[in-house]
Amino acid sequence: MKVELLQHTSLTVCAKAIRTCWDSHDKSDCGGEKDLELIDRVGNKHKHASTLEHLSYTFYISGVSRALLQELARHRIASLSVKSTRYTLKELKDEKAFNTTLNVRVDFERAAKYIVLTKVDSVDRASINALENLRLILIDGIANDKAKYCLPESYKTELTWSINARSLQNFLSLRTSKSALWEIRDLANMVFDNLPSEHKYLFSDSLE
Repeated sequence: MKVELLQHTSLTVCAKAIRTCWDSHDKSDCGGEKDLELIDRVGNKHKHASTLEHLSYTFYISGVSRALLQELARHRIASLSVKSTRYTLKELKDEKAFNTTLNVRVDFERAAKYIVLTKVDSVDRASINALENLRLILIDGIANDKAKYCLPESYKTELTWSINARSLQNFLSLRTSKSALWEIRDLANMVFDNLPSEHKYLFSDSLE
């Protein structure tokens, strides 16, 4: 899994929005630590969390499973653009077999290019069998938009994901929990790690 922060909103934009609510734009009370304190006080401590929606972050995320993608899509106040399997299955079609007919020798290393491995042998072997079945279907000339129905949940994808600070607080509070899916928990922690250092104080209380 890889996470890269592509862009983020300046904290001054959020501070400006907060001051707009009270028509309070005294320059002597703006900038630096004063902005940080204002955003935390209004957005977090006083629960005027809608002001945090003026802060947004866009991440490029790769090497995650379709199972994680389903979990991520449940966070509806966010935007995501996902790699299309309808157009990107050709590379799999050109691969050689991932396992033998007896399912004894399995190429885990090469399969890991396409699927997320769990380190549970029986689960990973089942995923590789599904991957091999998909490869054979593609070789038979089945169109991608039909063949994609055979994709295992472990199949890797990538996406660009945009989310505002208010929704990101909710995402982190839910997805860093020990009860969250292990893969999305890893993602949540990597997203936090990739935030600008001056923004992290807004989210530290959201971490489990």
